[in-house]
Amino acid sequence: MARLAIERLSKCFGAFRALDDVTLEVTDGELIAVLGPSGCGKTTLLRQIAGFDRADAGTITIGDDVVTAPHRHVPPEERRIGIVFQSYALWPHMTVADNIAYGLDVAGIREPERSRRIDAALSLVSLEGFGHRPPALLSGGQRQRVALARCLVTEPAIVLLDEPLANLDVHLRASMEREFARFHGRTGTTMVYITHDQSEAMALADRIAVMERGRVLQVATPSRLYREPEDETVARFIGEGMILPASVLSSAIEGTCAVEVLGTKLPMRCAPTQRPTHAAQACVRAEDLRIVGRGEGLDARVTGAVYRGGRYRLDVALVAAPHIELHVGVPESSPTRPGHEIGLEIADGWIIPQRRAGGVPAPHERRSRGC
Repeated sequence: MARLAIERLSKCFGAFRALDDVTLEVTDGELIAVLGPSGCGKTTLLRQIAGFDRADAGTITIGDDVVTAPHRHVPPEERRIGIVFQSYALWPHMTVADNIAYGLDVAGIREPERSRRIDAALSLVSLEGFGHRPPALLSGGQRQRVALARCLVTEPAIVLLDEPLANLDVHLRASMEREFARFHGRTGTTMVYITHDQSEAMALADRIAVMERGRVLQVATPSRLYREPEDETVARFIGEGMILPASVLSSAIEGTCAVEVLGTKLPMRCAPTQRPTHAAQACVRAEDLRIVGRGEGLDARVTGAVYRGGRYRLDVALVAAPHIELHVGVPESSPTRPGHEIGLEIADGWIIPQRRAGGVPAPHERRSRGC
C-alpha cells in the first residue's frame, strides 16, 4: 500500500492537451474512482501513473518516491504498480495458476515462495481450486478475478483498474462490484479505479474524481458529489442533474439560503460562503420535484414519457421557460401523460457555488500554457 500524489500534471499529443494541470491525491489504502465520459483523459492519467508515457509537466509521487518529474521518469517495472485491464489479457495456453505466476516468473521468484503466493492470491479472489483450469473454462467474472489475482501476486504498492467491468453483462457487473468492494475491505490496497459508469463509481469508491477535457473538476465522496456539485458540468453529469436560473435572496444561514426560482420563493441548500446574487444556478434532481395541481407550483406541460419498470420518467417543459428541460418520476398508475398540463413543486435543491470574487477561477478552472 502507498500514497499517490499527482501535482499539476500535463500531457499533450501534438496540439491536443489530454491532461491539463491535473492535481489529485490518493491516501494510503483509499479506493478512488476517476470518472468521466470517453475522451476526458481518464486512460491518459492511468498511463501516466503507470509510467507508460512521459509527462510534459508536473510530478507523480508514489509513497516517498518521485516517479515522474520534469527531469525524472521511473520506468513502469520499477514503480510497483499493478494493473487490471478491461480485456482481462490472460494467456489462453496457460492455466490459471501459470497466468497468475507470470509476474513472479519474470521477477525470478522460485518455489516454494512461488506456490505460496499463487495460493494466497487465489484465496483473495475466492478461486481456490481453480489453479489447474485454462481461462477458456472460466466465466467472465472468474476471468476478471484471475486478472486481479495476477495483479496482486506481485504485491504492488498501488493497483490501477482500467474499466475492469466494462466487458461484463449487467447482472455479472453488479456481482463483481460487490466482489471488488469486499476485496478492498479485506486488503486495504490503494486503488485507482478508471470508469465511465457512475453507478460503479458510486458503489465502490471512497471518493470520486470527475474529469472533463483533461481537467479534474471535483473530488469528493459519492454523497457530496451528488448532493453538492461545485460545477455546472458536474451537476449535469452526475445523476442527470437539472439546472435552473436562480436569485439568491439571503446569505447562507446553517447551510440554507432564501432563493427565488422562476418567480417561486423557497429555501435551498447552499455553501456556507454563499452571498445574495441575481446570477446563481440551482441544481435539482428528479426526486426533488413533485407534481402538484396546475397553478400550485411552476406551470409545466408533459412532453414525453418513458417506462422504467413500475414507474415512468416524464419529460417536462416549463411554461415560463420552455427551453429548460426537466424530468420527474411518477408511479405507473399515475394518470399524467404527454400533453397534460401540471404544476411542479421544488422540494429540494443546491445552489452551485460561484466563481471567486474578482473573476479569479477556481483551481480546477485554471488553464495551463498551450501545447
